[in-house]
Amino acid sequence: MAKDKSVTDPAKRKKLTSNVMDHAEEMMETKIKKKKKKMEIEEAPVDIPHVTIKTSDKKQKKTKKTKQTKTHEVEGEEDLSPEEKRVMERKMKKILKKEEKKRIKAEGETVQKAEATGPNAPQQALDYLTCWAENRTEWKFQKTRQTWLLQHMFEFEKVPDEKFSVLLQYLEGLQGGSKDTTVQKALALVEESGKAPEDKDIQQRAHRAREIIQLLS
Repeated sequence: MAKDKSVTDPAKRKKLTSNVMDHAEEMMETKIKKKKKKMEIEEAPVDIPHVTIKTSDKKQKKTKKTKQTKTHEVEGEEDLSPEEKRVMERKMKKILKKEEKKRIKAEGETVQKAEATGPNAPQQALDYLTCWAENRTEWKFQKTRQTWLLQHMFEFEKVPDEKFSVLLQYLEGLQGGSKDTTVQKALALVEESGKAPEDKDIQQRAHRAREIIQLLS
């Protein structure tokens, strides 16, 4: 069997050995580079400042919350027992609830007053009265509209005669303080008419006043 000349030939064998050595060196260099890169990654500094900032923010928020809580504490509260603190908290809640109710009531009264004196108040009051007379199923009591009618029912330019006759029917159900106030106002107008017999406007208002006194007395 013939021998391979590439193995027996010294020149070729030297070249083959050189190639093997070069390849081995390249592999070693590659391994060394990978190892260095790995070491650099492992030894790279951790970005601690970012974490520190977050922790600081949390501490600041916690401190701020604690300060806000302490602001609402009553002086000497730290000396109270848990049960006493609970009692005090309940009292504070009741006080705050009562104040909130007062505020809502005040706002509601302001809105009603604005509605009663607004530019559309006369027409809305008369429509309210018409609805009561003609469409009782759709009618709903509105104190604001009733108040306007009671305040202006003696004025012919605001409550015409045809509406006043309907208003008299409406007033038959008037009760309580509203009824008493209306009668007193009517009596005052009748008394005023005796002092100004020649004033037509006063006499007309007094005529309506006598009808209301007769109705509610």
